[in-house]
Amino acid sequence: MTDVPVTTRQDWSSDQEVRWCPGCGDYSILAAVQLLLPELGVRRENTVFISGIGCAARFPYYMNTYGVHGIHGRAPAIATGLAMARPDLDVWVVGGDGDMLSIGGNHLIHALRRNVNLNILLFNNQIYGLTKGQYSPTSEVGKITKSTPMGSLDQPFNPVSVALGAEATFVARTHDMDRAHMQEMFRAAHEHPGAALVEVYQNCNVFNDGAFSTLTRKDARAAMIIDLQHGQPIRFGADGERGIMLDDHGLATIVDVAEVGEDRLLVHDAEATDPALAFALSRLSSSPEAPTPMGIFRRVQRSEYVEATSRQLAAAQEQKGPGDLEALLHSLPTWEVD
Repeated sequence: MTDVPVTTRQDWSSDQEVRWCPGCGDYSILAAVQLLLPELGVRRENTVFISGIGCAARFPYYMNTYGVHGIHGRAPAIATGLAMARPDLDVWVVGGDGDMLSIGGNHLIHALRRNVNLNILLFNNQIYGLTKGQYSPTSEVGKITKSTPMGSLDQPFNPVSVALGAEATFVARTHDMDRAHMQEMFRAAHEHPGAALVEVYQNCNVFNDGAFSTLTRKDARAAMIIDLQHGQPIRFGADGERGIMLDDHGLATIVDVAEVGEDRLLVHDAEATDPALAFALSRLSSSPEAPTPMGIFRRVQRSEYVEATSRQLAAAQEQKGPGDLEALLHSLPTWEVD
């Protein structure tokens, strides 16, 4: 195997003008990815970005790699097909909360449960941006938009909970105001063998500005962001004065460490086989107005779908011998069964 050439961000950036609204959080995510890829030891010609429809779906245009701009919600399905046909490629899937969780929700959960080797970046701005501000599957109850002038009645999806419920083997969350943390999560997702989903809180400064500001402002992060570190007691706050413990009903609860003692705190285990604790952490906050976990919720090993399928096909061929595709295609439309 030949050495991977040294590259820079410029090598991974296309010649296309970036056409997001000035101030959009997508710029920050794009920069994080373009700066990270030269460090991953991968080749541009072996890298593919696949998207659906939406503001986030412009992403492949701005990457100097192969790319597919698919149709609404179908990016995980297209990516699954490509990963099956070309397991040697690094396949990234990019989409927004509307694209991935509305019309694309079914494709997303099946890609996750099958554990197809994909790196999935879900930009969550709690709104439909490209179509000018309708409520999305992650918009809060009561959200007033052009399509919900009296307030949304829909209970929003929690993307991390959805992914864990689909038995995803890697689930993480980050936000667009912390490039270092984004890159840490993207790197971990890329290193994971199987389906990896990273939810990115992303600000839409035109149609839903400040949706996460209570959480992501620099002066608020210590008190509002719960940093998940595998193997460590879950503490947060400027001095680590607050923490997470499980109550008598198994629910994750915020406590004052001085009152309960550090030995009562939940030690984060991202590698636990059962996703119950990760799911409990995902339910800790119902909105970015409350302290919210960030980091890797779950990272477990399970058979990767493409490899498992290849093994199964090889075993079938060994048992039955090589097939004759030409004969199959030209065979009669009926057959006899003994």
